[in-house]
Amino acid sequence: MALTADHPNVARVRAHAGARGMDLPVKRFTAATRTAEDAAREIGIDVERIVKSLVFLSAGEPIVVLCSGRARVDPKLLAGALGAPSVRRATADEAKTLTGFAIGGVPPFGHQPPCRVIADQGLLGFHEVWAAAGLPDAVFPIAPNDLVRIADAEVARVASVPGGPAS
Repeated sequence: MALTADHPNVARVRAHAGARGMDLPVKRFTAATRTAEDAAREIGIDVERIVKSLVFLSAGEPIVVLCSGRARVDPKLLAGALGAPSVRRATADEAKTLTGFAIGGVPPFGHQPPCRVIADQGLLGFHEVWAAAGLPDAVFPIAPNDLVRIADAEVARVASVPGGPAS
């Protein structure tokens, strides 16, 4: 069952997209879509079409990495793309403080304060992907090129699919 009311987090994500010319069709579910697998099951799509928004830190700077739900971010590839000596995954508390959103609901854009965003190039191979809209039960569909544009993301090879070729 889908929910309709806009929570302030969802409203912030929609406002960010709206300011860039896109009206997001956000869907909310009664069941949480906290993991990529949960979201894929609720939407009825393959997990590879779910966008994971993962928060990393590089020299204290937050970086939000967007990748396919089936992919895993390679910290060495990410550090190389950033020109940084190393990166580490943010804790749940750090992610909330650095983006304004709790893990499981971190969207690809609309962060407070704004964050640098890196999109794994593997996302560009899809016609449509689904991303979190600021809450663990809210998602939206979007074309990958629009996602990159609205998030002002840099595109780089930073992830690979376990058991498959690097993206």
